[in-house]
Amino acid sequence: MNRIAPVMSDTCKQSTGYFAERMQRKISFCLISDSGTRVKQFTASRTFVRFCAGGIIFLFLLSAFAAYHYFHLYRKSFSNRPLDSLLSQQKHEINSQRRQIQKFAQEINLLKEKLNKLNDSEMKVRAIANLDSANLDSEDQEGFLGIGGSFPEDIDTRVDLDEKHNSLLREMHEQVELLNGAINSQREAFLSLLDHLESQQNMLVSTPAIRPVEGWITSRFGYRKSPFTGKREFHKGLDIAASKKTPIYATADGAVTFVGKKGYLGNLIVIDHGYGIVTRYAHLHKATKKRGETVRRGDVIAQVGSSGRTTGPHLHYEVHLNGIPVNPEKYILSGS
Repeated sequence: MNRIAPVMSDTCKQSTGYFAERMQRKISFCLISDSGTRVKQFTASRTFVRFCAGGIIFLFLLSAFAAYHYFHLYRKSFSNRPLDSLLSQQKHEINSQRRQIQKFAQEINLLKEKLNKLNDSEMKVRAIANLDSANLDSEDQEGFLGIGGSFPEDIDTRVDLDEKHNSLLREMHEQVELLNGAINSQREAFLSLLDHLESQQNMLVSTPAIRPVEGWITSRFGYRKSPFTGKREFHKGLDIAASKKTPIYATADGAVTFVGKKGYLGNLIVIDHGYGIVTRYAHLHKATKKRGETVRRGDVIAQVGSSGRTTGPHLHYEVHLNGIPVNPEKYILSGS
C-alpha cells in the first residue's frame, strides 16, 4: 500500500542542493510504495497549498450551508403541507359553491320571469273582466326585479371569503323570500280573480239572454190598452204569439220553483235563476219540467198554449229583478 511521508530518503538528500532554495517557498511530498522501490514526489508552493486548503474549507462550508438550507426548506415545506391541503380544499369548495350560487341565481331569475309573465297575464284578464288591478307595491316590485348571477371574481379566499359569501347568500335568501311573497300575492290575486270570474260566469249563465220562443211580439212591456176591458193597464211582461205546442226554452240556468195553474195566467212555470232574477212563463199548453228540477239555458221547459185568459195561443213572458217586473226585451240579446 502506498503512503505519503516527508522527504527523508537518500534520493531526496541528493537533491538538497537543487531544492534548497525552493524549499523555502514550496512544500514537497513523496509517495513511496510498500517495497520502497518506487518513489513519487509532489511539490507545491505554499500559496497553492493555502489556496487548496481554503478551497476545501470553502466547499465544506458551502456544502454545509446548502445542506442546512435544503433541510430548512424541506421542514418548511413539510410543515406547510396541511395548510396547502386546506387551501386546496377551500378552493375546491369555493368553485363548487360558485357553481351552485350561479345555478341558484339563474333559477331565481327564471322564476322572476315566469312570475312577471303571470302578472302580465293576470293584468290582461283583469282588464278583460273589467276588474281593478292588483299589482304588487312598487317597493315590492323593485325588490325582486333584479339580482346578479355571477360570483365575485376578486374574492380573497383567506380574508373576505366568509363575509362576501355570507353576504351573497343573504342577498339570495332575501330574493327568495321576496319571490315567495310575490308568488303568494299572485296566488291570492289569481284566487280572487278566479272567484270573481266564476261568480261572473255563474251570473252570466244565470242571466236571461235569449228569446223564450220562436214567434212574433204582439204586446210589449209597459202600459197598454187591455184587449179585454179596453182600459189602460200596465202589462208586466212580453207577449209572443206562436203556434200551439211550439217549444218554450229556459232563457238562463236556474231551478224550477213553481209548476201549476195561476189565475188569469193559466198554466205557469217559474224559474229562479239566482242573483234576484226570476222568469215566469204563462198560458202554457203544458210544462215539461217539474218543481225542483234544474234547467240550463236552452232547455225545453214547456209548450205554447192558450190556458188562462187569452185571445189565442201565445207565451206571456216576464222577468223579475229583486221582486220587481222589468222589461224582458232588455234581457234578449240581438240575434238570439
